[in-house]
Amino acid sequence: MTLRQPWSSPLQLVAIASAGLILLPLAYVTMLALSADPAVWARLWATRIPELFWNTFSLAGLVAILTLFLGVSTAWFVVRFDIPGRRIWEIALVLPLAMPTYVLAYVYNYLLGFGGPVEHLWQSLAGPQARIFSPQSFAGATLVMTLDTFPFVYLLTRSALLSLNVSFEEVARTCGASRLQTMWRVTLPLLRPSIVAGLALVVLYVVSDFGAVSLLRYQTLTYAVFQQMTGRSDNTAASILSILLVVFALIFLLAERWFRNKSRFYQTTGRYRAPERLRCGWLNAAGILAYLAVVVGASFGMPAYLLVQWSLSPEAQAILDSRFFGFIWNSMLLSASAATAGVVIGLPLAYLASRRPTALNLGCLQAAYAGYVLPGPVAALAVLVLCLKILPVMYGTALVLIVAYVIHFLPAGLQSLEPSLQQITPNLEEVARTLGLGVRETWQRVTFPLIRTGFVVAWVLMFLQTMKELPATLLLRPVGFDTLAIRVWLEASEEYYQLAAPSALLIVLVGLPALVLLLSRDWRAA
Repeated sequence: MTLRQPWSSPLQLVAIASAGLILLPLAYVTMLALSADPAVWARLWATRIPELFWNTFSLAGLVAILTLFLGVSTAWFVVRFDIPGRRIWEIALVLPLAMPTYVLAYVYNYLLGFGGPVEHLWQSLAGPQARIFSPQSFAGATLVMTLDTFPFVYLLTRSALLSLNVSFEEVARTCGASRLQTMWRVTLPLLRPSIVAGLALVVLYVVSDFGAVSLLRYQTLTYAVFQQMTGRSDNTAASILSILLVVFALIFLLAERWFRNKSRFYQTTGRYRAPERLRCGWLNAAGILAYLAVVVGASFGMPAYLLVQWSLSPEAQAILDSRFFGFIWNSMLLSASAATAGVVIGLPLAYLASRRPTALNLGCLQAAYAGYVLPGPVAALAVLVLCLKILPVMYGTALVLIVAYVIHFLPAGLQSLEPSLQQITPNLEEVARTLGLGVRETWQRVTFPLIRTGFVVAWVLMFLQTMKELPATLLLRPVGFDTLAIRVWLEASEEYYQLAAPSALLIVLVGLPALVLLLSRDWRAA
């Protein structure tokens, strides 16, 4: 039985209005692209689109393959082997998620660039004319994106390994299968849904990334959208490229969901027993530790060390003035405003979908996930063209930025709010109502205390995502309104590594609490 609530109608209107607000920019950009002159489509197909398609999809494909290897292998080593410092390695392998791609890109642009330390080392071994590959290339973009995104696969694979019922493997072993055969024919197929989910996150992240490809000057669809808007002021061409990007993301998400539904597995017993970790000899343990050290060092250790070193340089210390603290204030203000607005908008959507799962309420919730298929430049373009047409007075204000942030990052908040509400049985609210509590009192004294953790996690995730956001801020920020991410991009674009370091280091440090929340929810079998 579901109690009728007198405030359900206003709440329903809020949910419908929120879903409409989120879908409106995407719908407008779609209309702009479809109504474009066929000559514009023909010109783009003849000049830009084939190259952009190839660059984008080849980058996403190769990064997916490399992250598959890194993510699964590192998860396997820390879960299935009893190695020294295992708990430390479990945490260290997640740290790259705190490193934005544009920060990692500018660090490797210094390390591998012309006259950089790696080239000097290589020339001392191979001669003064020897050259290594340029980071501003397909290889450089692949390296940076792989090091930054493999933790997605690692986290989901590790979680699946910890939840795996080892009886499947024991049956295979008793049937005569070796350890290697058991891994290939039993364990990895059972992990396939989690691995595919991790790879889906990697591919969508790579396709929508702007920071790394812009600093490394590698042409992808997302970077091309930004260039069309800023370099040529051609919103029509930008909308056409945006729609192609959105269509690809939608097709990929639908294919991933279909594959996941086809690959569904169920545990045959309710009892969980952790697998016994294999004890390693000193030689095997040394090899595993060396491998993990290289991965963690390349993805987080070396970049973090350079950021600290550069931040302590006289050049960096000289910019730590009131203007720099103004950048911090701008970032904090925008992030807190966007996170608060996102939670306020997302809460009615998640609540109605969990308590009244009608087609309308579920449709409103799914509409809010449209941000998944809107990369930063596309979300910025959508908000920009709509603002110029409907509310030009808002253009050039921070409010436009906050709207773009909410549209882009609301799915991150909903991923925490929705499960938190679904885990609370409606019977608790109904009992409180029968005991005489009103709707507001029931929410304050029963529902909210139970979902408070999910509420906080949603706010923190949206806050930290906004702190790192770059393309929408570049395109929509008021004149003279810089954030930490903007300063990193501007200084790194001119190769002023020391000047960009304090802002980059602060962004990384602020991102660490999100990892603590992530790990605290993921820790199951210590």
